[in-house]
Amino acid sequence: MKTTTWAFLASLAAATALLSPLRAETLQVAAGTSDITNIDPHRANGFDSMLIANVFDGLVRFPPGSADPAKIEPDLATRWETSPDGKSWTFHLRKGVKFHGEFGELTADDVVFSLKRAADPSTSSFAANFAGIADVVKLDDLTVRIDLKYPDAGLLGLLSNFHGGMIVSKKAVEQLGREFAAKPIGTGPYAIAEHVLQQHVKLVANKGYFRGAPKIDDILWRFVLSDSSRDLAFQSGQLDLIYGRRDQRWVTQVKARPEAIVDIFGQGEFRTLHINKSIKPLDDLRVRQAIALAIDLDQIVRFVGPDVAKKGCSVVPPGYRGEDCSWTVKPDIAKAKALLAEAGHPNGITLSVVVSNISSQLPIMEVIQNQLGKAGIKLDMKVVDHPTYQQQIRQNASALVFYGAARFPVADTYLTEFYHSAATVGKPTAITNFSHCDVADVEIEQARKEADPAKQMADWKIAQDKIHKDVCAVPLFELQQVWARSKKVDYGYELKGAINIAPQITEKTSVTR
Repeated sequence: MKTTTWAFLASLAAATALLSPLRAETLQVAAGTSDITNIDPHRANGFDSMLIANVFDGLVRFPPGSADPAKIEPDLATRWETSPDGKSWTFHLRKGVKFHGEFGELTADDVVFSLKRAADPSTSSFAANFAGIADVVKLDDLTVRIDLKYPDAGLLGLLSNFHGGMIVSKKAVEQLGREFAAKPIGTGPYAIAEHVLQQHVKLVANKGYFRGAPKIDDILWRFVLSDSSRDLAFQSGQLDLIYGRRDQRWVTQVKARPEAIVDIFGQGEFRTLHINKSIKPLDDLRVRQAIALAIDLDQIVRFVGPDVAKKGCSVVPPGYRGEDCSWTVKPDIAKAKALLAEAGHPNGITLSVVVSNISSQLPIMEVIQNQLGKAGIKLDMKVVDHPTYQQQIRQNASALVFYGAARFPVADTYLTEFYHSAATVGKPTAITNFSHCDVADVEIEQARKEADPAKQMADWKIAQDKIHKDVCAVPLFELQQVWARSKKVDYGYELKGAINIAPQITEKTSVTR
């Protein structure tokens, strides 16, 4: 992988020397991955979500620069009404919004198709989130009604420009078939033009974008796994915007450069160590308890750095509505060893673990490896590229899964995707339940349907308590997003947060040379 990265940088340097300077309308972006995994908007996560956030719209949206649910505003819908019982929502669509290419105008048919596709486990990684929708009905070409099984105050978040809420072209999905996953069609300010394996995805401006033609003509979304390679290319001016190294030393160094701006923002990815109960000896509660007792979270947060890490206190991320911090575990190596011995492992255990080689994962897993080793828990770490890691953890190939994710900031989304049994990897309804946790299904479902906010909070608290007691996972910290940009890049908005964990490139974003 290092050979591939350096070969790419060498070719980039050669091209820079031989060709005329890049047009002012081209933005060079580098993400910290070796390639995309899946850019179908109903499948995409992580780096893939960052990319397609510039390609798709939802019925509603988080304004550029915000990850605050209270600020959700109209997007493809201009307005909406709710029935008195809260179980029926009617959305009125913008007229004249066009899909990329020759796929025509957005209509209610596309919205009905998109939301039903998002709710189908065979076509969506977020299907479980849409389980509360009873039906999606076209009333006319520009009006859609969504009928719910129960009132859901968080529906707008589900329908936002985030994960399953992104609206696709029905005609494009049906016409392109499997090719749609490689070049999906949306209505956003940019369209996907090409994908060169392990090099880049090129985005081109959608001149007919309903909010106005973008100021930047095209974006080269480059894949540069090596932190040092991204940094060197950024310093030399070959890159305008890069995924930063999320540690304190790097942030401090880059902040000191006169030509650079470091953006640190949420929504952060909540880092959790999921314990796979389907792999022995992790089916023994005492072994899982030993793992939790061997981890020193304060040491990990110090290692990552105060600017970029927020210590967690629950399996629900910091700041999410419904987070409960009444459960605490203090590191205790002696007790961890005693629990292992009691479980029949006086000489310790060895666990096979798949780890991503990206900088926001591998160094932290090495710290955890060292901490667990003190209790006699040895990690046999198989380090792979990030797409391979994403694939293998979904094939039940890892005893521990170190995973970071940002979701719509209410407890239900995190509990449903990571701790409800229906989301267990390997099932048709799988999302990201890597631990095979199944102890809080009742409370998760009750809270989702509960109209009384106090009762809903109580159900979420019980769910978290059960998950903590069963040690389905060890909550760690929220890792803030860190990006660096040239002072020549103007986002066109104030960046306070980003729901898709990267600065959004909008029709107002510009770059000067």
